[in-house]
Formats: sequence, C-alpha cells, structure tokens
Amino acid sequence: MHHYPSITALRAFEAVARLGSVTSAAREMNLTRSAISRQIAGLEESLGFPLTYRSGRNIGLTIQGQRYAGEVRRSLQILLAAARWETGPDITGRLIISCIPGLATYWLCHHIGEFQRLFPKLELDLRSPRTPDDTSNEDVDLFISYGDGHWPNMNVRRFMSLQLFPICSPQFLNRTEGLKSPTDLPNFTLLHLANQTNWRVWLAAVGAQNAQLQGGITFSDAHFVQSAAIAGQGIALGDNMLSGDALARGLVVMPFDISIDAPKAYYFVTSPEKTDRPDVQAFVRWLEDKFAAEKRNWRRKGAGIIG
Repeated sequence: MHHYPSITALRAFEAVARLGSVTSAAREMNLTRSAISRQIAGLEESLGFPLTYRSGRNIGLTIQGQRYAGEVRRSLQILLAAARWETGPDITGRLIISCIPGLATYWLCHHIGEFQRLFPKLELDLRSPRTPDDTSNEDVDLFISYGDGHWPNMNVRRFMSLQLFPICSPQFLNRTEGLKSPTDLPNFTLLHLANQTNWRVWLAAVGAQNAQLQGGITFSDAHFVQSAAIAGQGIALGDNMLSGDALARGLVVMPFDISIDAPKAYYFVTSPEKTDRPDVQAFVRWLEDKFAAEKRNWRRKGAGIIG
C-alpha cells in the first residue's frame, strides 16, 4: 500500500525551494519556522533521501531535492488547476492566456467574444508576454507564442506558419511614383519590426539582395508597424495572420503579390500538466477552426492571402 506524503509537507517543501528560506516559507504559509522544518524532515523520512542541506544560516537543495521540487511544483499545479475547471459541455473556472500584442490587437481581440459566448461559465484572462517567445509566467495556462518552435520541457503545437508580403495604405500607393517593381522598394520609406532582417530577407528573395536600406522607421511591436502602414506612413511587411482582415477591409493593399515564408511561426505552448485540460483544449480547437474559416473568408474577398 502506498503512503502518500501530506499536502502540507509538499507545500512546505515547495515554498522553501521556491523562496530559498524557511522563514519566508513560514511567513507565506502562516506557520512557524519549526513547523516548516518538521514538515520537511517528515517528508525526507518518508522518501528515504535528503531534500535539503544547511550552509550556515542558509538552506539549499540537494540534487535529488532540486529534481523533486520540480515534480512537486507540477503536482501542486495540477491539483490547483483541478479546482478551476470541470469536464463536460459546461466548462467553468478561469483560463489564463498569454498572447503577443500584435496578434491580440489585430485578430484575437476582434473575435474572442465568440468563444466567451460558447463557454459563458469560463472566465478568460488575456495577458501580454515580455517578448514574443516568452513562456516564463507559471500562472499562464496557454501561451500563443511566436518563435522557432523550440521551448524545452513544454508541449508545443504549431498554430500558423506565416508568409510575408509588402503592404501599404491605398492612399500611400496612389501618391507613390516610381514603384514599378519590388526592387524599387528601398527607394521608399520602409517600416521595420525590431530590425531590418525581414525586409532584407524578402528583398533578397525577389532579387534585390544588394539593396541599400537607408532611413526607414523601426518599431518594437508588430501592431505598431501595421498601424503606421494603415496610416500611410510607409510600406511594411505584412503577414497572413495580422494583415488578412486589414486587406479584406481595404485598409491596406499589396503593391506586389509576392510572398515568402517567414523564418518563424505562431505556436501553442503549454506545460505538460496543463495541455489536456478541457478549457485549454477547447480554446485551441476554437482558435484553429476560427482562423481556418477566416482564411477562407479572406480568399473569397480577394485579399490575396497565401496560407
């Protein structure tokens, strides 16, 4: 018969491992320092190996303790998540989603109410990451991230590959003279995301690998780039995720119907213990189905999107 460790002992050990201090763990759990120490000692006795060691006034984790702390943290997260949702058609609880600002601004925020109507008992919490590939926030249940697909120790599922193509406002194109071929683009104001890399890659693909990119405007976020393009400030590289709706509505146009594959893509990223949660799976399925329908709509409207 298995003898499971007590939840209090596991919580005490996890708090000490995370905070690096018995005093801090005791304060967080509203227990005494001696109570925390007894819980950890009992846990070590039941496991049969040491989890911690003393170094002066400090406490550290043994190698086994470090490994066990990770497993305990994941187990406690599973227990916490179990209280936040239920199976069946009426999913309840709270779903925390991290989505990069460009995708959230130009697409997800225009459609997320539909998901809420499908699952009215589920509370949604939408957040922005520090960087497009950041998955460090342990509170987040589902990351919609942009990167190369490499997130160690996480479950990764490709959501959407991107194609890059020039976009600008109709007004900008109408007042532009001399834009006869893609190789003419460096003669105009180009709008960059973070750096000139994407424009250099695109121009090289159309035979302008030696183009001199001088001037231009660089932005830190994709939605800034597209906003500037819509406002007629220059020519940007759009993509089939962020720019499809703007193309369908005529806010931007493609001066050249030439697309290249982007070096990175959008991915669903989850920790292993959260991947199969009903609310996470429901949102992933809805988002995939919704975007597939949007792509068909853009094609019917002649937006020139390749995906």
